Amino acid sequence: VFQGKEKEGGYDKGTGVLFSNLSNHYSRAKAQRREERVNNLDENQISKKIVNCCYKIHTTLGPGLLESVYLEILTHELRKSGMKCEKEVGIPMRYEDVKFDLGFRADLIVEDLVIVELKAIEKVLPVHKKQLMTYLGITGMKLGLLVNFNVNLIKEGIERVVNGL
Repeated sequence: VFQGKEKEGGYDKGTGVLFSNLSNHYSRAKAQRREERVNNLDENQISKKIVNCCYKIHTTLGPGLLESVYLEILTHELRKSGMKCEKEVGIPMRYEDVKFDLGFRADLIVEDLVIVELKAIEKVLPVHKKQLMTYLGITGMKLGLLVNFNVNLIKEGIERVVNGL
């Protein structure tokens, strides 16, 4: 059960976040990669760069493409701007005494600090935000962006999801 900020594994009914013992493994790897990073940006600076790339893509291409297309182009734009990003990252988790090698697959993790979940759908539902919040809890990351490219103005399609930032 969730107790304070300990990651013993469990479910926080207040936030709806599932916590995993394996997040410690991911956090150690993340800390090591963070030391190796060239960019020493915090979550807010990274999210600003992500939003700027999303704006550029949306003003150039508009809505109506598949999510996979936006993922490839956003990855290209972020790498072009010098950002480290990994797409479709499999994240392990633990439930009770069972280890799952693939608890979920994040669309994009930028600079090992921000999870980006992309959508190209008619309407973002509350479950999409809860899903991203769960991903943040499992990984121990503090910031996620839920980006829906199927909107007229991209600012209407970007939502910040925060986990203790």
